[in-house]
Amino acid sequence: MKRLTPLRWRGGRLELLDQLALPAKERWISCLTADDVREAIRKMNVRGAPAIGVSAAYGLVLAASESRRGGTPRLLANLERAGQRLKSARPTAVNLMWAVDRMLAKARSMANAKPGMMRKTLLAEARNIEAEDIRANKTIGRLGASLIRTRSNILTHCNTGALATAGYGTALGIIRSAFARRKVRMVFAGETRPYLQGARLTAWELKKERIPFTLITDSMAGHFMKQGLVDLVVVGADRITARGDVANKIGTYSLAQLARVHHLPFYVAAPTSTIDLRTASGSDIPIEERSSLEVLRVGSTMIAPRGTRAAHPAFDVTPAKLVTAIVTERGIARPPYSHSLRRLVGVK
Repeated sequence: MKRLTPLRWRGGRLELLDQLALPAKERWISCLTADDVREAIRKMNVRGAPAIGVSAAYGLVLAASESRRGGTPRLLANLERAGQRLKSARPTAVNLMWAVDRMLAKARSMANAKPGMMRKTLLAEARNIEAEDIRANKTIGRLGASLIRTRSNILTHCNTGALATAGYGTALGIIRSAFARRKVRMVFAGETRPYLQGARLTAWELKKERIPFTLITDSMAGHFMKQGLVDLVVVGADRITARGDVANKIGTYSLAQLARVHHLPFYVAAPTSTIDLRTASGSDIPIEERSSLEVLRVGSTMIAPRGTRAAHPAFDVTPAKLVTAIVTERGIARPPYSHSLRRLVGVK
């Protein structure tokens, strides 16, 4: 099967698979400027922490291409401005900041180079970030599959597959890898209100991979756990703090609590670029608040009375004490995370 990917670099432009159109249409959006990429990230045409990080890297390549007048100092100044705008698109996912900072560090290291050489180097760096993400996800899949017993029923939340990364998946990558080893009996995919990433995207990916799955509403998870039909939970992450608190799609915290009550393993899968040792605890993570309209309607259809007030925090924080293990491309971290995560990223 051809590799599923949410993004591609073609002819000097970044093309993004419009995830707002799935599963009804497979439509690609062309980004010609860094602001085009920022808007696609902000509107969630592309989403998933690793995917928006890779997209932002290519966004800086586009910013470099936009800067055709002046020398290297002007190019660097334009890149710095573009980087700050890209970072502001979504505040919670640390991969976005990580990718922009890595690209800007590469640009600053070439302060004495000619603009043309800097543009070529930045494109090569963005491609490296994309390729590294795919390799990391495949390793996460292999390591995570070792935690899963044969014929397991796995519950997952939101979308953490190829669409959320450069092309393989974190939590869904573990499921893919485990399925290839004949360890997966059934996947329970939560719908993930209000954006329905589980219903629109995860179900779409699982169907393409021919992995058996059952779509459930988010409020059904406890019922299926109580019935003994769930063996473990595996989710992704948008930011992991120094002590192991995990920010992920809203609803993750509830699943972690349910898993604890029912004595089920609760695994988190993420590349090390999602680990933010500069953030001490979950209370320090900025939580993105999105438009209440995304709760009040499904697509263009209003589902609540006019004038209804709604809230939409896009993420919640799961305390480290509820996390059984964190699977990364550098190994599996276990409590106490304040020590194991630092070892994984090479910090003493």
